[in-house]
Amino acid sequence: MNDGILNRLKKISLGNWILIGMILGVIVGLFLNLFVENNFIEDVILMDNVFYLGGNIFIRLMKMLVVPLVFCSLVVGVSSISDIHKIFTVGGRIIILYLATSLIGIFIAFALSSVIKPGVGINIAAISQTSNVTLNQTMTDLVLNIIPENPLNALASSEILPVIILGVIMGFILVKLGHQTPTLNNLFKELNKIMIVMTGIVLKFAPFGVFCLMARTFGTLGFESIFTLAKFICCVLLGLIIQLFVVYPFILVIFTRVNPLRFYRKFMSVMFFAFSTLSSNATIPLNMNKLEDIGVSRLVSSFTVPLGATINKNGTIIMQSVAVIFAAQCCGMDLGTSALITIIFTLIIASTSTPSVPFSGLATLTLVFTSVGLPVEIIGLLVGIDHILDSFRTAVNVAGDAICTIIVAFKNKSFDADVFNNKKEPDKSLQDME
Repeated sequence: MNDGILNRLKKISLGNWILIGMILGVIVGLFLNLFVENNFIEDVILMDNVFYLGGNIFIRLMKMLVVPLVFCSLVVGVSSISDIHKIFTVGGRIIILYLATSLIGIFIAFALSSVIKPGVGINIAAISQTSNVTLNQTMTDLVLNIIPENPLNALASSEILPVIILGVIMGFILVKLGHQTPTLNNLFKELNKIMIVMTGIVLKFAPFGVFCLMARTFGTLGFESIFTLAKFICCVLLGLIIQLFVVYPFILVIFTRVNPLRFYRKFMSVMFFAFSTLSSNATIPLNMNKLEDIGVSRLVSSFTVPLGATINKNGTIIMQSVAVIFAAQCCGMDLGTSALITIIFTLIIASTSTPSVPFSGLATLTLVFTSVGLPVEIIGLLVGIDHILDSFRTAVNVAGDAICTIIVAFKNKSFDADVFNNKKEPDKSLQDME
């Protein structure tokens, strides 16, 4: 009997284990938050040690994989392309898609905020906490930061955009040198295989890491702030739902004719993972693996997914757009056309330059608020609820990266519809883009 139970447990997929871990984490966290009054057990032992350590060890393991996996995959992918102009085609198409979906997200957020009016009735005199994280970055700084002054430092600091540039350049050089560097070519191919295997090993610990992260999140959640800003939360969540279940399926059907329901069934485990970890970067390895499993060539995903994790933040841009209108309504400001154009432009810059720090979505809001004269102190109202909203918007960010990648892969004949429709197994080897 025990053998039968073990066999059934072994048949449960990683995605389902991640879902189980997330649900158990939510239940345990809420139970501790609502019913356990022993602060030593709840806070000192569980929240600040067991759950914090378990969750953060797993996130660090995932982030440890990102730079070598992205770099090796890019080098191998670019060096395997027979027509080098294809990489520029992929890059151009993915950037246009990322910008287009971001603009759609902004307009959705503006429309919902105008109807729901989340800032009307909020007493801004009650602001007691402000965000102490600021970001002052111009478009010039953003462009310059893409090019690393020190390549080794960019790799060591996990700066994804410079790593992408390095990987593409290295791949170009290997293509140009051709058969003159067989040893280096083979070295990167072997390193890439090692990183793929290592990713699989680390992902086996995903359910436990997700459990710890969700237990700590819901165990420390402040419910008072949720009730105070209910309209703001509803506005953001509604915008995220529209982007995720209306906009994304629509463009997927328009450009590829594939079944979006099948995509969500296959990709849901990655979204749960992103929801739990609050990190697009930490989700890169799992995202690339899943896209390969559903028929996308790693030649495409190794470029588009890391780029998307850095610059494509539709979920974040929806939250920030709602926050701007929320602040204007709190202050009784009527934003004119010129102010809205300034906000849109600044939101695009801010979303692509969001740093990997706590309250990162709120940090870049200071840039947007300052551009139109809104008081940055209002950001302090949003600090208490940012953590839970961050979970939802990270899931939307990651789904957007995947759907845009599928579209670009389809247009570049690097998407196998038979694999997507379960008519054959995925080919794990890198294939040239035709």
